[in-house]
Amino acid sequence: MSGSLMYRTARKIVVAVVGGTLALVGIVMFVTPGPGLLVLLAGLALLATEFVWAAWLLKRVKRHGRDLAERAGVLSPKPPERQP
Repeated sequence: MSGSLMYRTARKIVVAVVGGTLALVGIVMFVTPGPGLLVLLAGLALLATEFVWAAWLLKRVKRHGRDLAERAGVLSPKPPERQP
């Protein structure tokens, strides 16, 4: 096994373990005291550096969060796209 392949595999394992742990701790913090959403998003962001499914999920969570904030009046709506 070449050094580069071993490094990539080890990195993927470390990212999976640390990111997965952060995500799970964030989920637990939804029912216990703590910044659950922030920790969950940090775990997803870390997982998204190596896994496509996590990047997709993080993008979706961000989009839904922005939509909720707009409906709550916290953010102003995005301006419409300009047509050339």
